[in-house]
Amino acid sequence: MDVMKILLETGALLEGHFILTSGRHSDRFIMCSKLMMFPDKAEVVLKNVVEKLRDVEFDVVVGPAMGGVLVSYEIARQMGKVAMFTEKEGEGFVLRRGFEIKKGQKVLIAEDVVTTGKSSGGTIEVVKALGGEVVGIACIVDRSSREFENPIYSAIKLNIETYEEADCPLCKKGIPLIKPKIQKS
Repeated sequence: MDVMKILLETGALLEGHFILTSGRHSDRFIMCSKLMMFPDKAEVVLKNVVEKLRDVEFDVVVGPAMGGVLVSYEIARQMGKVAMFTEKEGEGFVLRRGFEIKKGQKVLIAEDVVTTGKSSGGTIEVVKALGGEVVGIACIVDRSSREFENPIYSAIKLNIETYEEADCPLCKKGIPLIKPKIQKS
């Protein structure tokens, strides 16, 4: 299974000259929601993650909304586990909608893309505050450049460089800038 090929054919991995929400520029942009539109392809990509999780013991999969909702569901479905999600509230995350984590439960965090780890970190705080034990982070794309307290299990690891506008080689080549359309409701 070629994860890169599936990401490209579904439009989840875009190539060009992008301005990111941080203001930095990049030659690639990841939009896993495009992959998740195709359940059969998402199943194939996440099967790669599930294989890496075969020897990891956990009871529950928790994904931060929005990107982790479908990913946590698909991993839980493939592994016969329970799936739930956290939601952003103010500066942090909360678990609601009748979801609960029992003291001592082993929890896998699931996301679409891990970059800075901010959403995963917020979800980890919720899990720990409820007495759960985080055993790892699962994701489609790991594009992080730092070490995390918990292991990351990804379908693919991508090193995507970003640039300050003043130092951007794509700007210097005159490549048109694209602002990805991530619609907010």
